[in-house]
Formats: sequence, C-alpha cells, structure tokens
Amino acid sequence: MDFALNDEQNKLIGTFRAFGQETFTPERVAKWCRDQGLPDTVMKEFVDLYYDTAEPDMPADVAHSLPSQALIVEELSRCAGTILPFQTDLFNLQIMRGFAGVGEAASIVEDYRADGRLMFALAISEPDGGSDSMAMKTSCQTVDGRLLLNGRKSYVNNGEYAPYILTAAIDRDDAGEGKYPPLSFWLIPRSAPGINAVPISKIGQSMLPFALISFDDVELDPAWRLDDARGGFRRLFQLLEYGRVMLCASSLGMAQAAMDDAVEHARSRKAFGMQVGRFQQIETMLTDMEVRLRNMRSMVYRAAWAVETADAEERLEVALMKRYVPKAAVEVASDAMQILGGLGYTEGSRVSRIWEDCRGNQIAEGTDQVMVYIAAPLIMEKYRSF
Repeated sequence: MDFALNDEQNKLIGTFRAFGQETFTPERVAKWCRDQGLPDTVMKEFVDLYYDTAEPDMPADVAHSLPSQALIVEELSRCAGTILPFQTDLFNLQIMRGFAGVGEAASIVEDYRADGRLMFALAISEPDGGSDSMAMKTSCQTVDGRLLLNGRKSYVNNGEYAPYILTAAIDRDDAGEGKYPPLSFWLIPRSAPGINAVPISKIGQSMLPFALISFDDVELDPAWRLDDARGGFRRLFQLLEYGRVMLCASSLGMAQAAMDDAVEHARSRKAFGMQVGRFQQIETMLTDMEVRLRNMRSMVYRAAWAVETADAEERLEVALMKRYVPKAAVEVASDAMQILGGLGYTEGSRVSRIWEDCRGNQIAEGTDQVMVYIAAPLIMEKYRSF
C-alpha cells in the first residue's frame, strides 16, 4: 500500500509549515507555555488558514480529511515543539458533529470560523474512570420535576474559560437495553448554577489548561441536549479513534522536532577535537531515532487512512498506533536530551518540554495498557483462520 504524499498534501504541509515557522518562534512558544495558551490572534489565524486553504486550492473533503488534519497537526507540532490546542479543537468538532443535529453542528462551526475559538470545552473523562469511559458516573435524572446533572469530569481542556461545557452523562431516566448504558450529551452554559471548575497542575502540556469540573444538582434545560445522541457509547468509541490519531500526529511532530534539534547539535558541537555526530555512540542513537520516526510516521498515516476509509482493521490499526507512537516519541525525545547533554535538561532547551508533552500523550486518549486490552482480542480474531 502506497502512503506517499500527493501534490495536494505536500502543498498543504508547505502552507502550514510557513505559518508555523513564522508564528512559533522559540521566544513566543516559551511565553505562551507560561501563559497556558495561545493568543486569540494566533487561534484566528489558524482557523482562517484551515478553512481558506480548502476553498481556493482544494476540495474541503481533501483539506479537512483526517489524513490531512494529521499532516497539519504533525507539521505545526514540529514547528512549535510543543502540543497545541488546534488538535483538541478539531477533535472536539468531530465529537460535536457525531452527536449534534446538522443545523446545530453547522452553527458551532460558523461560530468557530468567526471567532477562532471553540465555544465549548469537552468533558468526558472522569477522575475514577480514566481511560474506561464505560465507568462513567456523571448522570442526569429527573427529581421532583427537575432534570438534574451530578458528577465530576477531569482533564477538561479550557474548562475554566469556555462559555459552554459539552458534557457526556448517563441518562438515568432512560431504562436502556443491551450492553451499554444510555449516553447523552449536553451543551451546558458554563455559568449555570452548580458548576465549579478547579485548575489541574501538571508537569507538561502547558499550552493546554486542564480543569476538574464538578456538577452539583445542575438543572438542565432540555434544549441543551444534543439533537442526535443515537449510537451512544458505540458512536463515542468510534469518534475516539479520531482523537487518538490526532494525538499521535502531535507526538510524531514533536518527536521530529526533537530529532531536528539533536542533529543540529550533533553537527555543530565538538568534543575532544571531533564533531559530536561522528562519535559511534551518537551515530547509533541517531540511527535508532530515525528508525522510530519512520515507524511512527507509517503507523500514524496508516491509521488515519483506516479511520477515514472505515477500513475493516480500523480499530486495530488505531490501537497499535496509540500503543507504539507516544512511547516511541518519548524515547526519541529522551535520546535527543542525552545528545544535547546538560543543555537538553534545561528549561531553555525545547527537547525537555517535548519529552514532558510526549510523556503525557502516553496517558491521554487511552493509556498504553488500554491499547493492549483493545488490540489483543482483535489480533486473536484476525489469526483465527490460520
């Protein structure tokens, strides 16, 4: 199978590379990480570029396909050397499209295009559930004529600041049938009484401000419920595949940035009268790093294609990718730190930030261990006939 990039994809990469190189200078990135977010102007520039690229140059179904989104996220993550909010926004829009009516989803996209900021934060994961979405405890239920929401959501990106919270909850008023409990999605105003947000401090991914959101007897307006919640957990599991591809694309881009820095240092640094890159130990490390990068890129592109085309092995491809890519990205970043020596262990060197951000990606969107839980039964079934 040929995953070589075509002319349109190379043009797309070039467009966003120019934007990324101009925008994400080391000084700006350091400041924006301290500020825990990008300025409104940068967010709007990205949104304008993302949508305008599709209109004059290529069809939207090409520019906005999952493989194209992965290429964009990879390139911008490489330019910035850090995780960025764009991938989260694109994934959140996919969730919205999956559960909202056509008109409602279109309205959200129009607001996004106009403002450059998503009007909502996505709240699915829970403190006691983590990667196990089926352990969800947040629920809504009618009590004395009032429809009330109670529960907690963790790692809600932009949860303190977004005007709305797109919240997944078990519907206790629906008896439900079958394997999965009834799942509902609600677009709730952040200002609704009973909602409280507490920031979460973490060691990496500074560009994404996470919050713990609690819902205490929040009275729901039925109009806040998304129109098209059919499919429930089955649909949610399918949509999570998009998020995993985007996350791995960011890991790939950051790992490539770490490789760029390591090679530059190996070329320019001399020790004991020799170029550092000529030491056999460094040559071995760079070679192994390149092997990991090529494997990562192959797995990300293959998984993106599988999801986009609804390939029969889509779920296995994504699980294998998520199992391998973030871990390999951490290893590449760690080797880059080693090659840079003491410089790589300072806050002034971006490879240390890359290591922290990639390490978080081993946990986000399903841990390495959960991917084994998903992949192993599929592998057993795949080889049943042999």
